[in-house]
Amino acid sequence: MALTRKKFLIAKIESTYGTDPSPTGTDNAVQVTNLEVTPIESDNVQAASYQGFLGNSTRGTLVANKRVSVTFDVELAGSGVAGTAPAFGPLLKACGLSETLVTSTSATYAPVSSSFSSATIYCFYDGTQHKITGARGTVSFNLTAGQFAVASFQFIGIYNAPDGTALSGTFTVANQAAAIEVNDTNVTTATFHGVTSSRIESIDLALNNELLYKETASNKEVLITNRAPGGTCVLEAPAIGTTDFFAKAVAVATGNTSIVLGATAGNIVTMNAAQTDITGCSYGDTNGVISLSMPYLALPTTAGNNEMSLVFT
Repeated sequence: MALTRKKFLIAKIESTYGTDPSPTGTDNAVQVTNLEVTPIESDNVQAASYQGFLGNSTRGTLVANKRVSVTFDVELAGSGVAGTAPAFGPLLKACGLSETLVTSTSATYAPVSSSFSSATIYCFYDGTQHKITGARGTVSFNLTAGQFAVASFQFIGIYNAPDGTALSGTFTVANQAAAIEVNDTNVTTATFHGVTSSRIESIDLALNNELLYKETASNKEVLITNRAPGGTCVLEAPAIGTTDFFAKAVAVATGNTSIVLGATAGNIVTMNAAQTDITGCSYGDTNGVISLSMPYLALPTTAGNNEMSLVFT
């Protein structure tokens, strides 16, 4: 009997695409929740030859372009030490983000448009190991009042036959500080589209990477072919005389968005989208309080690769 609570994950950046760098539980453990593996995704091909009768081909089905997908959540928190990458740093890099470390100061993740990193991910299902090489993915970040901040990952990788290989080393979680509740005390800066101290109920930001698994006669690879970062901000509706978000939505103009969660060095997370473009406004109700829900895009400048950043300090 395999138990759901006995699922776990380790991950490591690949030096060469698709080549397993052999992550270990001692050095590469990541604490995750909601781990779900789709062990085989494929494009099924059946022979179309005539065979004198109706029905499926007697030649069976070719399971082509085999790949694996995996989704999971990680509590969005720092490593516990300023300037040290969090345990899930390799996963952020495999989602098309660069990593810049400043000793004793910061770990910054920002988009790139070339030289994408990839990761090998081992998922353990209580006795069964799913090895996913060449994994690339996308990630979204969600901050909702009264809950832990969360990073939600989606990956596609190369299929390897599952086996019963045991974890190498002990599953030891390091560089992953305790999660912080999103509340008035812990959120030290809340700016949306240039408006500071907005009563933000929730905000999310997704990279929205477009992923393509491509297999040729001599190669197979997961490609990141595009991205369209954006999300939705929900806040208490201000009086229109205080802030006119409707005018902001219809104007061709951007504003700075910056959310800072935490105040203890090593566990401060800052989510930035300096060129936020509001694309709509709709009313909602939160326990009798009118809210505004505003989808937005995170735009780059002409320099590119600066739609957003995630900074741990």
